[in-house]
Amino acid sequence: MARIALDAMGGDFAPHAPVAGALHALKELGPEHTIQLVGRTEVVRAQLDELMAGDLAHLRGVSDRLEVVEAPEVIGMTDKPSAGLRGKPDSSMIVGIRMHAEGRSDAFVSAGNTGAQMAASTLLLRLHAGLTRPAIATLFPTAREPIVVLDSGANVDCSSQELVQFARLGSVYAEYMLGREHPVVGLLSIGEEAGKGNIAVKEANQLLRNGAAGINFQGNVEGRDLPLGESGRGSFDVVVCDGFVGNVLLKFYEGIAPMVVGMIGEHTGLDRAQLDSAIKRLDYSEYGGAPLLGVRGVSIISHGSSSARAIKNAVHVAVRAVESRLSDHVGQRLASAMPTTTPGIVPAAGPQAAGGAA
Repeated sequence: MARIALDAMGGDFAPHAPVAGALHALKELGPEHTIQLVGRTEVVRAQLDELMAGDLAHLRGVSDRLEVVEAPEVIGMTDKPSAGLRGKPDSSMIVGIRMHAEGRSDAFVSAGNTGAQMAASTLLLRLHAGLTRPAIATLFPTAREPIVVLDSGANVDCSSQELVQFARLGSVYAEYMLGREHPVVGLLSIGEEAGKGNIAVKEANQLLRNGAAGINFQGNVEGRDLPLGESGRGSFDVVVCDGFVGNVLLKFYEGIAPMVVGMIGEHTGLDRAQLDSAIKRLDYSEYGGAPLLGVRGVSIISHGSSSARAIKNAVHVAVRAVESRLSDHVGQRLASAMPTTTPGIVPAAGPQAAGGAA
């Protein structure tokens, strides 16, 4: 059973997208799962009533597995994370994460302010021992199977040790969420040679090559390798980079699908719906949300422009993370590696990231 706290006020299309997404998710999930819609009660209930009387009347039967939790404040998309934490303690985001931290829910999902969610998750849920920062793990489509890229926006600048930590986090995600045995890790750089890259990347390559416990390291991979899901040395499952590079890469990927559809449609005259279906794997809404790995719990970050479909898929990600005990496995893997790979590192007491990217 999973109780998912969902930020009903977060995102560009709130409350419609979160509320509709919750109803669609409950229709697909087993009856043991429930969703807690966190937000302004009057607004959320009005949206529910509107949907129940209109397009989603056929989903009325799942509404008894919805709970509305009052949260009178909203952290805006342009609010600074620190200001949101200090000035809006009763916001839908803070209330939802606090519910998870206190054991009243099993996971939290939001399409709201990414920086605020990262900071609040780090502060309220705290980090696993052995980490200095969390990382956003995003699935990227490839010609093979999706790969997990991290960090995709939580930390603008990273040390070599933190890149090694991300490699470990990504390996756990690929193993327990994607079902990959002995997942292969690549380090994103400007060349496959170990000596290519900035200082942090070159040092991380050396640390990973010198036998970081629990990491099946392939070596450096280049940007052109990601769409293929493989380099000249074989396929990989995880790609590690700092959040600046990862977020630029993510947004580049997001722009590819509409460009490809437009170009092919213009030159071939093929039906737009057929083209959309053919490149569906390039659509971020297919994957729904990305977990903030490293916090002691499940905090799923969704795109600010998430549709109801994207929110529905983000809820599915949250349920899989709960059922697979992803956070527990992260803690166990880090604990087993600490004696040899992270000497002297202690759990962080509060937000450590350089900044969140939306």
